[in-house]
Amino acid sequence: MTRYAKALTPNEIAAVEDEDIDISDIEEFDELFWREAELVEPDRTERITLRVKRSVLDHFRSGGRGYQTRINRVLEHYVRAQRGPR
Repeated sequence: MTRYAKALTPNEIAAVEDEDIDISDIEEFDELFWREAELVEPDRTERITLRVKRSVLDHFRSGGRGYQTRINRVLEHYVRAQRGPR
């Protein structure tokens, strides 16, 4: 197995041969694991029209790219806080 001094680029990773990948620390999944495994569907995003105050939008946009993702994260945290501990 080869050790690398620095992180590999995606192209370098793609060029690594299967037999050179160290999988010795990966646990094998037995029948019990698969019997008890649950399918978890991703919580997909949905395109909507949402009206927000200009000052709120300006604040999130001032952080640069990804402002919609940041708005979504704030809303997710709010929803979790409203649900309370589970």
